Formats: sequence, C-alpha cells, structure tokens
Amino acid sequence: MTTTPPPTDESGSRLFGALTPGGLANLLDTLRAERTGGVLLLVGAVVALLWANSPWSASYTTISETVVGPAALHLDLSLASWATDGLLAIFFFVVGVELKREIVDGELRRVRTAVVPVVAAVGGMAAPALLYLLVNATADGGATRGWAVPTATDIAFAVAVLSVVGRSLPASLRAFLLTLAVVDDLLGIVIIAVVYTDGLHLVWLAASLVAVAAFALLVRVRRPGVAGHAALLVLAVTAWALMHASGVHATIAGVLLGLTAPALARPGETASVAERLEHRWRPVSAGFAVPVFALFAAGVPLSGGAVADAVRDPVAQGVALGLVVGKPLGILAATWLVARFTRAALAPDLHWRDVGAVGLLAGIGFTVSLLIGELAFGAGSPHDEHLKVAILLASTTAAVLGGAALAARDRAHRSRRVGGRTR
Repeated sequence: MTTTPPPTDESGSRLFGALTPGGLANLLDTLRAERTGGVLLLVGAVVALLWANSPWSASYTTISETVVGPAALHLDLSLASWATDGLLAIFFFVVGVELKREIVDGELRRVRTAVVPVVAAVGGMAAPALLYLLVNATADGGATRGWAVPTATDIAFAVAVLSVVGRSLPASLRAFLLTLAVVDDLLGIVIIAVVYTDGLHLVWLAASLVAVAAFALLVRVRRPGVAGHAALLVLAVTAWALMHASGVHATIAGVLLGLTAPALARPGETASVAERLEHRWRPVSAGFAVPVFALFAAGVPLSGGAVADAVRDPVAQGVALGLVVGKPLGILAATWLVARFTRAALAPDLHWRDVGAVGLLAGIGFTVSLLIGELAFGAGSPHDEHLKVAILLASTTAAVLGGAALAARDRAHRSRRVGGRTR
C-alpha cells in the first residue's frame, strides 16, 4: 500500500519530514543514553516486584519507610520519598535541558514541525484522561482525581523498546516519538504544578525562584572549573529545597533549572552549556535516579487477590484503558487532524501504520504515571496500590503491542530499502 502523496502546491507540508541538524543531534544523544537507562529502569522495576512478593517483603517495606534527613529543614523524608522528590528532580532537570535544546535548536524551534508532536502529545493526553473520567465519573468507588495518571509516556522505556525493534525506522519517526514524549513530560509537569499542589507557601516559592534566577545567571557567565560546578550545585540544591518547602512538588525546580541553560554554543565553545549539562547529568538520571525510583515505586504485591482487587477498582480500570487504548487513539486522531486541516501529508516513506505503532508504544506510562498516582491518592492508599498494578500491567501490554507493531513496520521499511517497494 502506498502512502498518500504530498501536496503539489507550495503551501503544503509534510509530516515527519527531514530533521534539522540540531534535532538530529538531540535524537542521537537521547538514543545513546536512554537505551541503557531503559534497561536499568526495567531491572529496578523487576527487582522491586520480586522483592515485594518474596518472603523478604517486610524488609522492602522497612527500607522504603526508613526516614533520613534534617527535621529542622522539613527534609526528614522516607527513602521512598527521597527517591520521588529528590532523585526524580534530576530526571526532570534533564527533561528541562532536553526541552530547552529542542525549543532553541531542535524540532520545536520551527512552528511547522513543532505543531505535529505538540498536537499529538495533547491528543495523547486528552484521550486517556477522557476515558479515565468516563469510567470513574459514574462507577461505584470511582475517583476522578486520578485523571492525569494515564496521560504520561515514559521516555526511557519507550526508547529502550524502540532501539531494540526499530533500527530501520526513519529518523524522523523516531524523533517524533522522542519529541512527543518530551512535550508529554512538560504537560505532565504543568499538571503536577497546577493540579497536585496543596498548601502553597508563596514566600518559599519566591525564594526558590530567586535561587533559580541566580542559577540562570551563573550558568551563563561562569567558566569551566570545579568552583563553578560546585556553586551551580549549591544553587540547584537550594532551589530544590525551597521548592519542596513551598508546597509545589520539588521536581518542578529541576525543570526550571534545566530550562535556564543556554542551548546555543557561544564563541569559542564547541558545545553549548545545555549540551554539556545533558551529557553530564543524563547518565546520572538514566543510570541511577530513575532506576532507584523504580526500585522504590514498583514494589507492589501481585498476588491473585491483589490483581483481582485492582481489576475491580474503577481507578485502575481507567488507567489501564487510558494507557493501552486512549494513548494510541489520541495520538493517531490528533496527527490525522493536523494532516486534515493543514493540507499536510505524511512523508513519502511513511504510512499511517507507523504513526499507529508509535501511538501504541506511547502507552508505556511508568515513571511520571507512578509519580502522579502517588500525588493524586497518597502513597500506600488502596487506590495507589491498585494504580501501580494497573500501570505495570498496562505499560507491559503497551510495550508488547507497540514493540510488535514497530517490529513489523521496521521489517517493512527494511524491505522497502532493499527491494525498492513501498509498503
């Protein structure tokens, strides 16, 4: 089956066209780092599940609930909370830096190319949220507060699957998935900041923003050196601690700090500050912060009774339906609407089945979904435990379905290159 030919008029455009040099560099950087990160994330989740369902499950609970940190600064948190509030701030810092590079020098720099992943991300969040609300608004025991849980896409897991099964896919399609996931994370951050913030303290928030501003100033004027790195680290930790005290989730500080990094190389530099920061901190995020978060977040009992309870919970039903069904439907529908109303067409080497396969893979919602679920219902609550089961099972289903679909599309693209046929 041939793809729809592109418009012949000069006003037409192609969806998933050639990448900009900056966009290609961002794509390659992310692929290199997130492959290993996805594997380590999977390892952390599997270890947590095995540990929480073993005869030593009590030790898992004890370690998770162990409190460390200075009480005078209101930082006497459990190890599980340190993983959620502290380590995920590193993950979101890398997301902020990556987003800054995309906006300044990548695929989000041009409105014509940015509109597709942005609209697709919005569609991929709106459809799961609506399906969740549809299930929970009228069901006994339903809870609409968790509507944002199935809206997230896990970059590390998605890229890990993509790197294994999608080696022959066009670079533009791979960049679409990554850009969509970054925009998805950004919108998820906005939801966390606006919807799941309780007891806002404006003084502490203002102080945190001052620390972010000081970080932004220093990151622009400093020269390489140990002292400069130490000062930036002190300001970053200060901004994080003050954000935590303000009532806004502390990970928001990570995003704001990442967005301050200059994304273009200055005279005499071979790489921008944002690029250097991403190279330095992405391995910490993908190789340590996110896997440790998974270790503390994914440890839920998976006995027959626990799974049965989750299946009967409308909250878990809405999350699973949103991730497995809502994500691909929303992404595919939003992308089709862009093509329909802008007179754009897919690039000649792509098919709508490619977009559908990416949509299925985007249903892997692990890291941010677990975070939002905990914020929505509270750690240890019945809904929270059922959500974790739903997120794990739905993300696994999405990975299998999306991986199989992308593997089939990968074979089609490889055959096309070898035989000159259009699939």
